[in-house]
Amino acid sequence: MNVAAVFFYLFSAIMLASAFMVIAAKNPVHSVLFLILAFVNASGLFLLMGAEFLAMILVVVYVGAVAVLFLFVVMMLDVDFAELKQGFLQYLPLGSVIGIVVAIELLLVMVGFTQSDAALGAGASPIQANVSNTEALGLVLYTKYVYLFQASGLVLLTAMIGAIVLTLRHKPDVKRQVIADQNARTRADAIEIKKAPSRAGV
Repeated sequence: MNVAAVFFYLFSAIMLASAFMVIAAKNPVHSVLFLILAFVNASGLFLLMGAEFLAMILVVVYVGAVAVLFLFVVMMLDVDFAELKQGFLQYLPLGSVIGIVVAIELLLVMVGFTQSDAALGAGASPIQANVSNTEALGLVLYTKYVYLFQASGLVLLTAMIGAIVLTLRHKPDVKRQVIADQNARTRADAIEIKKAPSRAGV
């Protein structure tokens, strides 16, 4: 057994154990930490396959942004997960039926999978041997699929703006700064002079 096989089994075992602990841990913070561990080991598997770009994206995007952001949200908002789990038994039968149906579909796909002979030669054009995986992906992404890449960026931007607009709520009782009104204020609007009688106090 070579070194690559040893690391493959090591990364796979840790990733499977971490994935199980994500759904088995009672503390949501522990679940997020196990999720980060699963992502790191999955990136190690990508490195073994020679896909260093996917490994980097998995660590930077998912571990560095999504999982950490979720972790901070859980810690700052102090979400009461015990209250959220109160309706678990109510939806358990429906969830079990859906899970069984999905498992049967996956089993049918695994059993009935066949590879076409024409699919072997239908791949993309070969990449030069002296080009790295990341450089080859960039050459394809920014030349052949540049318009689709820009369109996906616009879709993500639209989704981000839509999420901000939908979640932004203006409460009427909250005082907000209006710079135009501040600049338009005069001395008469800002102060009021009253003459208090002598020795009467304020």
